[in-house]
Amino acid sequence: MIDIGTAKKLAALGMALMCLYLLFMGRVQKTAVEAGRMKNVEIVVPSPSPAPVMEENSPAPVPDTGSRTEAAGEAGSLSLNVPEESSPTPALTEEDRNLDQIQETTITGGLSIKNETSYDIDLSGMLAAGSQVKLPAGEPQILIIHTHSSEAYTPAGLDRYEASDTNRTEDTDYNIVRIGDELTALFQQAGLNVIHDREIYDYPSYTGSYERSGAAVQSYLEQYPNIAVVLDIHRDALGANGVVYKTMAEESGVCASQVMLLVGTDDSGLYHPNWRSNLSLALYLQNAVSAVHPTLMRPVALVQQRYNQHLTGGSLILEVGSSGNTLQEALAAIRLFADAAAPALLALTS
Repeated sequence: MIDIGTAKKLAALGMALMCLYLLFMGRVQKTAVEAGRMKNVEIVVPSPSPAPVMEENSPAPVPDTGSRTEAAGEAGSLSLNVPEESSPTPALTEEDRNLDQIQETTITGGLSIKNETSYDIDLSGMLAAGSQVKLPAGEPQILIIHTHSSEAYTPAGLDRYEASDTNRTEDTDYNIVRIGDELTALFQQAGLNVIHDREIYDYPSYTGSYERSGAAVQSYLEQYPNIAVVLDIHRDALGANGVVYKTMAEESGVCASQVMLLVGTDDSGLYHPNWRSNLSLALYLQNAVSAVHPTLMRPVALVQQRYNQHLTGGSLILEVGSSGNTLQEALAAIRLFADAAAPALLALTS
């Protein structure tokens, strides 16, 4: 039999061994966590389809503006480095949470053009010439519309929504229409006369979005022929190899996404006599905003397709943030944009 003294010694030894075991396991777990940690990365809801990939001929994994495709005129789908999903978002599991990651990126070169066309552009000459667009006084001057109205951002904080597809919702409190609401209010406060079309043009059918929004623009122009500027507001999508990028401006005291102006041309062969006027307006606004907020604007994208921009001489696509950004980051960005763009547009009033 074991006496009481020996029993106490064995019990003490057992407790010591247990403590050493727990300490060892804690260090192993901590090391595993440290090894798996990534800077500037957070987990987001993954898409139900395979991880996003760059276009076949695009360099990877550099985030970029991607490309848009048009078929049957303006009726094509939008592809910005991430394929569009057509099935609803599935229930999220712990395994899913590790599939896609968001990483911050700042795309520099605000006062420049990313030229995807065959045209040579005299940037300094166009900047010196200024915008050809003139806004009428006392009449509707600006139309804000959303061809892809259901585009939404990464849910965060209290900004949660019922998804109609991956990073899409019909809830206008949380999709790109909410950004249009904010810009409309800020432009109107500055003294601009704005019409905001809050219709959903890409749901339930994504195909034909540009046909539907283009018909709406034409209807507005028939009713208000002096509308000088049409802003089609979108949010971008950037990603490669399972990583979703969110654009971030490096502006002091604010957490904001970046903004990009996109200008179409007739390089695809479609009739588009207004693209140079549109480009001059884009460069005029780009210059004005970059002077106040140097890191807010991504380079102006000049592309082959036209995206309904042939309808006026002041038509632009405005990309506010990316699918990796939050709604609040996009709202902060559009406030910075309006801060400089509104007075620049007012200066064009005649």
